[in-house]
Amino acid sequence: MNAYSKYKEDSIFSMSGAEQLLLLFDETIKRLTRAECSLEDGNYDDFEDCLQRTTRIVRYLIDILDMSYPISFDLRRIYVYLIYDLGMIRAGRERRKDEIGRIRHILSELREAFDGASRQVNDMHIAPQREVRG
Repeated sequence: MNAYSKYKEDSIFSMSGAEQLLLLFDETIKRLTRAECSLEDGNYDDFEDCLQRTTRIVRYLIDILDMSYPISFDLRRIYVYLIYDLGMIRAGRERRKDEIGRIRHILSELREAFDGASRQVNDMHIAPQREVRG
């Protein structure tokens, strides 16, 4: 393993769960943007690869859901819908290319929601500074 790969691996393992989750969302958004460009360029192999990787990440997001929370059921439904829609895009290619932007928007909104929630949770764990009197 080269030094860059080792550094990259170490940085991922040192991330918090929230940071890793945001990284997954960033990767799906990046892959969808790349899929859109590949479709416009007629590079169907890259298009398929990007959609396949996006689908794998969304499936992983389903797998890591903690179903003991009520919101997890709603998230699962959204993720299943996204997987279905990604499959429809792969099947329809040119006819469904406008859907890529809509899916990217949904994933971006979810990313922002998780980012905001993690910031709120982190803010709650900071002990308020107390005034020193004396």
